[in-house]
Amino acid sequence: MNSKTWVAAAVLLFSVACTTQPEKEPVDYVNPYIGNISHLLVPTYATSHLPNSMLRVHPLRDDFAGNKLKGLPLLLSGHRGHNGLTIHPARSNDSGINAMDDYEYDNEVVKPYFYSVYLDGITTGIRFAPSHQSAVYEVEYTGEDAPCLIFKAKNGKLLIEGNTVSGYQNIDNTATKAYVYLETEQVPVSKGVFANQTIDTSRTEISGEKAGMVFRYAPHTKKIRIRYGVSFISEAQARKNLYREISGFDLDAVARKGRDIWNETLSKIKVKGNSEDDKTVFYTSLYRTYERMICLSEDGKYYSGFDEKVHDDEGIPFYNDDWLWDTYRATHPLRVIIEPEMQTHMLRSFIRMAEQTENFWMPTFPEIWGDSHRMNANHGVATVLDCYEKGLTDFDLEKAYLACKNAITEKTLAPWSNKKAGVLDRFYKENGYFPALPPGEQETAPEVDSWEKRQPVAVTLGTVYDEWCLANIAKRLGKTDDYNYFIDRSLNYRKLFNPETGFFHPKDKEGRFIENVDYRYYGGLGARNAYDENNGWIFRWDIQHNIADLIALLGGNRTFVAELERMYDAPLGKPKYEFYALLPDHTGNVGQFSMGNETALHIPYLYNYAGEPWRTQKRVRSLLTQWFRNDLMGVPGDEDGGGMTAFVVFSQLGFYPVTPGLPVYVIGSPTFEETEIRLADGKTFRVVCRNYAPENKYIQSARLNGNEWNQSWFTHDDLIKGGTLELMMGKYPNKAWASTPDAVPPSFEMPDKKTFSK
Repeated sequence: MNSKTWVAAAVLLFSVACTTQPEKEPVDYVNPYIGNISHLLVPTYATSHLPNSMLRVHPLRDDFAGNKLKGLPLLLSGHRGHNGLTIHPARSNDSGINAMDDYEYDNEVVKPYFYSVYLDGITTGIRFAPSHQSAVYEVEYTGEDAPCLIFKAKNGKLLIEGNTVSGYQNIDNTATKAYVYLETEQVPVSKGVFANQTIDTSRTEISGEKAGMVFRYAPHTKKIRIRYGVSFISEAQARKNLYREISGFDLDAVARKGRDIWNETLSKIKVKGNSEDDKTVFYTSLYRTYERMICLSEDGKYYSGFDEKVHDDEGIPFYNDDWLWDTYRATHPLRVIIEPEMQTHMLRSFIRMAEQTENFWMPTFPEIWGDSHRMNANHGVATVLDCYEKGLTDFDLEKAYLACKNAITEKTLAPWSNKKAGVLDRFYKENGYFPALPPGEQETAPEVDSWEKRQPVAVTLGTVYDEWCLANIAKRLGKTDDYNYFIDRSLNYRKLFNPETGFFHPKDKEGRFIENVDYRYYGGLGARNAYDENNGWIFRWDIQHNIADLIALLGGNRTFVAELERMYDAPLGKPKYEFYALLPDHTGNVGQFSMGNETALHIPYLYNYAGEPWRTQKRVRSLLTQWFRNDLMGVPGDEDGGGMTAFVVFSQLGFYPVTPGLPVYVIGSPTFEETEIRLADGKTFRVVCRNYAPENKYIQSARLNGNEWNQSWFTHDDLIKGGTLELMMGKYPNKAWASTPDAVPPSFEMPDKKTFSK
């Protein structure tokens, strides 16, 4: 079968011909290639997986433009994936095995539930379909040579018996292992250790940095079908996972089931509108939010890298792999709405992680092998508060509070560090801010990472928000002294506010602002001597919990709005190659605003707090159009497995959770004519745009459940009890709508629920 014939068959059979259906289903809109190439980073990978599943694979290459594939992956689970377990199709003849590490390829098709590709160099077609903890490959050969399959484990061990392969890969030099059990439908005619392009049939087991085994099949064998399971517990459990999920080698059946699962999942939100590209961006973004966290429960047990033990999950699935530094902003709040049970299980998983560590610390960046403590702050506390305030209470709030308090007060606040509190933390406790190191002074604090630096402004602003969250949990628990202590500390961002410049400014241990700070460039590589990844222009707005006070600090509504606009107008001030050499994460620029980093996600919605929601409507729509598109460069920065695309989902729906922990949503400008969110109890919440047209981005008036609505926000209670938000749209702004002081969203204080709705 030539390549053109083969790919035509693949597309016909496994893309599910739309000719049999009157219209597309949600999964048909998912384009995994969106964002596979971007300005500097690799925002996304073309991943095939089921929602929140342990098994995730994507083509092994740097990005979409990668010239070669580096084998066929078996797992790729965890931070950026682990590609040590791979299959390498090959051929053999009298001169030996024609093995390859890299493959020329063509005719690739990627769906969430299916993958296919043609390997030019060995004229071989590949098809793949995933389940949750298992998958099926199909390898179709042409030609007369004897087909071979080479199995590799980086830093691991492999064993072959009959037509099976089992073994493991060590994960990142930790005690955590990824196990595999694999079998082929066809029985090989010879097998053994792969060495020097031949088969050593005397050996059936190998271990080491580059372990490899090989199956050789009879000449003229045209198709080899493979099924396998993965596990973080054992090879035996990987076998159980396979047999529980996949009964045979029918790839078509696995793909159909996966497609059904994705359609059911994505159908939790239905959208109606004129633009097919907008629907593609929306459903692709929603699919991305299901990449993390992943469920690690296997037949009621799970492996935890936090204590390197296997535990009974006691009927509650265990989830791991979360980048809390940014997912607290929108990814977790989105799950509160559409996956409340799963979100509750994730909270209970966080508590389990804390219990499995020596110090009972809430994790900051949980991964398969434990807490990697990446980035800064301890935003698990925001997720705890946000869930509790929105009615998800089926977890131990007392334990969660203690774990969060321990992490914030006993662990160092220094970024990327797992050390206990040190000299800088004592300074923070006594003085209310993390001190900056003056230029030219050598670092002596042992808790500071030599590459990540102190990040003093980012640490301070992130921690005061965490302390605000901690205070409000303490209030719920009746801990009045803790509430008063932490709520007072949550105002300490004021200590870094420079009234002369209107920016949050690095300050040394003597209480002096660092001199000669240009907020565009100061801080060295990634601005880490002051901020983190983004510059001072972005961290100027990073007071999520008290925006009203930030407005006051800047001089009132008019000045606040003017300064927001000045940010979008401010030029880079350097050639792009110089600017991005200094700030490679500060991408997706509109002036000094960076759409390419999660720290900026809430900023477009801040106009609402100053009584000018029409500017939010304009800005959100323009940012979506500029930076989130149905193309390879359609994501402006590091997407972080749902951290950024959750912003797209919310923004296209027409609202956003600016302050996780306050159960309110700030209104923007919906992309679609109508959206319907399916809630857990069978109710629905609809956003309907009257006078809809793609160019009609401005709200003229609004009604909530039939009542006139003249405020630029609504509550989680309004949403979760079901109902309809109707927005009359127009091409030009109605600057009077929701512009009065009583129309702005709340901040800092937790209003009595009776005062929420008006």
